[in-house]
Amino acid sequence: MIPIIDWKRVHIDRQALAKDIGTAFRDPGFLILKNPEVPRQLRSEIFELAHKFFDLPPEQKRSVSILNNPHYRGWGAKGDESLDETEAAIDTKETFNIGLDLSPDDPRVLNDEPFRGLNQWPDLPDFRERLLGYYDAAQAQGLAVLSIIAEDLGLPSDHFDALFKDPLSALRMLRYPPASGARDEIGAGAHTDYGAITLLMTDGEPGLQVRPRGGNWIDVPNVENAYIVNIGDCMMRWSNDIYVSTPHRVLPPKNMRHSIAFFVEANPDTIVTALPGTGDPKYAPIRAADYLQSRLNATYAPKETS
Repeated sequence: MIPIIDWKRVHIDRQALAKDIGTAFRDPGFLILKNPEVPRQLRSEIFELAHKFFDLPPEQKRSVSILNNPHYRGWGAKGDESLDETEAAIDTKETFNIGLDLSPDDPRVLNDEPFRGLNQWPDLPDFRERLLGYYDAAQAQGLAVLSIIAEDLGLPSDHFDALFKDPLSALRMLRYPPASGARDEIGAGAHTDYGAITLLMTDGEPGLQVRPRGGNWIDVPNVENAYIVNIGDCMMRWSNDIYVSTPHRVLPPKNMRHSIAFFVEANPDTIVTALPGTGDPKYAPIRAADYLQSRLNATYAPKETS
């Protein structure tokens, strides 16, 4: 079972909330967070924007293709990704990604630093402004969850604040077409997320499944006014395997399915190493940007088909 936790408890008993969230992140690595701080209306607007974008003609979406952007921003068509690195099957989903929004004259952009390029924007009214508003709100919610994680691990609540000030965090809109019945079809292949934590919204259409340690695939229930929150590989590494990054997948849905994922990532130069009090390090220290790059290289590598 995936625990359902009410975020309103943060104002009542942080210590008890931290214990429950920490327990969920140890196993199964997923929880459902009710009543988040991000306004409900803002979350609803992002789904409206997703519908408008994905309904654009293919040639218009292709003008902002992620394949033409070295910083992984823009539209991903069906087949551009294969999340299950062990299988040849391609994902049927469409995506649209943005990252931290920088100006063209930002030194990091001018120096072509990894993950520090410009976002690509379609020609849709208010699209940029509204997505950036959600990006900021979701990042703030992510930092709030990280403060609880810090407390659960016996660290000051602000331990992660400076490490996520100029983040690699990414906002991703997704659309999954209805199942066609094709052999080996998958909406999104089995995978673990790459970053610290993920905040996911869905439109309620079933399809998301999680495979807890030593268990079988289970369906993630739809809970109104809630995020699905899970630990990513980077946080599992950071916590020295105290927290678990759990495999999940999306089955081809019966009806068109939309979801909005926000991947909370650290600053590029943040060194990910075992947190204080977590024991002898199981992993070598690594820059957050280098770790993310290694994972994305595998995701976008061409796959053999038969």
